[in-house]
Formats: sequence, structure tokens, C-alpha cells
Amino acid sequence: MTAVALAAVDVAGPPLRERLGRALSDTWNLTRRDMKIWTRNPAFLVFAIVQPVMFVLLFRYVFGGAIQVQVPGGYVNFLMPGIIAQSAAFASFGTAIALARQMQRGVIDRFRSMPMARSAVLLGRLVADSFRMLVTLLVILAVGYAVGFRFENGVLPGVLMMLLGLAFGVAVCTVSAYVGLAIRDEESVGSFGLIWLFPLTFVSAAFVPVSSMPGWLQAFANNQPVTIVIDEMRHLALGGALVEGAWQSAAWLAGVLLVFVPLAVRSYRRA
Repeated sequence: MTAVALAAVDVAGPPLRERLGRALSDTWNLTRRDMKIWTRNPAFLVFAIVQPVMFVLLFRYVFGGAIQVQVPGGYVNFLMPGIIAQSAAFASFGTAIALARQMQRGVIDRFRSMPMARSAVLLGRLVADSFRMLVTLLVILAVGYAVGFRFENGVLPGVLMMLLGLAFGVAVCTVSAYVGLAIRDEESVGSFGLIWLFPLTFVSAAFVPVSSMPGWLQAFANNQPVTIVIDEMRHLALGGALVEGAWQSAAWLAGVLLVFVPLAVRSYRRA
């Protein structure tokens, strides 16, 4: 009886608390690994920041004069929440491409052969990309302030706006993680990301009022997640009704996570 009990203990493995501690430690180690790669290749971060900064300057000084909006502070205040949300979404390209590259080069196979938590590979990637995304958004915000953007609704709502933009980017990263693990080809992943992200971000309230679009397009633009999140970010930055947009944004983000986190995990297990 004693031998059977000891065998049962051995099969059960370490307690839950110890497994969680190991998983967190492995996640942090892989997060540090990915961040060290960026510090040793600073051109990657520079290029990730240059594109959204170019969007800010182009829309502020080239297209902004032709777009009429009715918001406090003019078009630059209308523009910046959209640019921040778009930049957070586009930053998810890095997640998909990095995972596809690791699949092609056998890095994930090596990770899976090591005595580490399986969840750490995906979580470490998402945490590292969240840090990278935060740096990008803060730089964009600084550029926005340099060209005239101001939080008209106070500091705390402004901080909440940035956090909502970051949460939106993390949700899109889970979609990109699934895409990268499912397609597994770096070039194909990059092309596919443009196919689904460009329509969602440009056919939205990011750069122009939805009311300026054709009627048949407004129905889609008004009810897709990018517009809902951007409208809530705009209300946080400039003032406006927050309750309805808050629960709609939370529902969309929660829905995306509930769908694509299991899909990404499933694709990782099948890799």
C-alpha cells in the first residue's frame, strides 16, 4: 500500500504553485531573450517606430487640411487616437513574423525539447512584444504632442486611453500569434497581415469621420472593433460618452482573446 501511494505521488508531479512559479520564471527568461535580441539589433526598433511617425506627420501636414472634423483642438486631436490604435495593431506584425521565423528555423522545436513550461514560449513572446509596443506608443505620443496634440479631458483619462490602445494591440497580437503558427512561412505571414489589417484600420474612424464614407460602407465601419475601440480612446482623450464605448470595447477585446488564444495554443501544440 505504501509503495502504491508513493508511486501515485510521483505520477502527480510537483504541486500547482511550483508549476506556476516555473512557468512564470520560464516566461520571464524568454521575454528577456527576445528583448536582448532587440537591444543587439536596434535597427528593428527604429524601423518599427519610423512608420507610425511618418503616418503622424503625413496625416497632420499633408492630408489634415482637407479633412474636416468637429472635435476640440482640430484634426490633430482627432488623428492621434487613431494613429495610436493603428500602430498598436501594426506592431503585431512582429509577433506573427517572429513566431513563423522560429518555426522555420527549428527554434520552437528546441524549446519544446527543453524542460520548460510549454506556455512560456507564447507568453514570453506576447510579454516582450507588449514592452516593444509600449515603447512605440510612447514615442508616437511624444511626436503627437510635438505637432499639437493635447489631452483635453485630463491626465487620468489620457493614461486610460494609452492603456486601452495597448490592450487593443495585445489582443491583435494573439491573432497574429495564431496566424504565424498556423501559416509558418515568414514571407506569407507578412503578406497575409497586410490583407486583413489594412481594411480593418483604414475602413474605420481612425483617420476620417465615418459619416464621410458611402452609406453602404458606414454600416461596416461603425460596427467593427477598430472603430469602437478608437471612438472610446477619442472620448477618453477629448471628452464624451464613455460607458457604452467602454463595455463594447471590453466585449470585443475579450471576444478576440477568448477565440484566438485557444487557437494559438492549439497551433503551437500541433507545430
